[in-house]
Amino acid sequence: MRALRPPPGELRTTLALEGVGRRYGPRGPWVLRDVELAVPAGALLRIVGTNGTGKSTLLRIVAGIDRPTVGRVRGRPRTAYVPERFPVELPFTAVGYLTHLGRVHGLRGRPAAHAAARWLERFGAAGHAHTPLAELSKGTSQKVAVAQALLADPELLVLDEAWTGLDQRARAELDRAVAERVADGGAVVFVDHDPRRLAGAADAVYHVHGAGLAPRDPDGPLAADGPAGPRAAGRRVRIEAVGPPGAAPPDGLPGAPEVAGAPDGGTALTVPAAYSDALLRALLTAHPPWHIRAVTEPPAPEGPVAPAGRAPHPPKPEERP
Repeated sequence: MRALRPPPGELRTTLALEGVGRRYGPRGPWVLRDVELAVPAGALLRIVGTNGTGKSTLLRIVAGIDRPTVGRVRGRPRTAYVPERFPVELPFTAVGYLTHLGRVHGLRGRPAAHAAARWLERFGAAGHAHTPLAELSKGTSQKVAVAQALLADPELLVLDEAWTGLDQRARAELDRAVAERVADGGAVVFVDHDPRRLAGAADAVYHVHGAGLAPRDPDGPLAADGPAGPRAAGRRVRIEAVGPPGAAPPDGLPGAPEVAGAPDGGTALTVPAAYSDALLRALLTAHPPWHIRAVTEPPAPEGPVAPAGRAPHPPKPEERP
């Protein structure tokens, strides 16, 4: 049994690309053509494709940084964007830059400064708060780039290789921040070369190829971004919880957990690790709240495993006993 968020097709559309094409110059080759994409609220969408196929161009159009040559972009939620390369030539310290952007996003002085300090702390960069951007290491600059996108709780978060250059702790923190955005109803569109990134968490996967965009099976291998690896290969977390007598888990839990019985009448919920913090928060703040008994990491399953809610494919005729 699996407690599911509403599927992307049933959620309010935050942004949509309709017949979008992009080329540079009136006679340049089409980088993108006839692209159709709906970005629902509360959805996590992954974009895959080999280098040079137009993934970054697509993300810039989604983020509103670039405009299509033809076609239409419908809807413009509050959007934050983390580019593949962050400009460090700006005349700010790390905290000064984040505070400034917080004000641009509508936060007043003190809340903007508090948000800047909080995100620097979360990403392990508080010690560099007063360092000029031009003097930051590449990894710390990337932490600032990610922090600026998360300052004001965007309705749409667009991440172009945002994990590149981050240390392990900061990558895990960004995983959690993405899960929090989705759990709070925001949409996230991302590209990452590592097929294990947010494994098992994406609501949909789209493949950029030959200037077009096509949906892919989110349960299939993501070889287009890098080494092939199944969606289910990512680390997972099992949470054992006890709710009110006779109560089922709340609807719309983060990470679409797999739900099973646990010893002593409890409930076991298993999600991709990136969603574990958001799931814990959702259970603890439910009305009435759920009691958490244990948080563990289950062993990886042996052999192919069908995703929850789907039957395994039957063997081919020649494979039948």
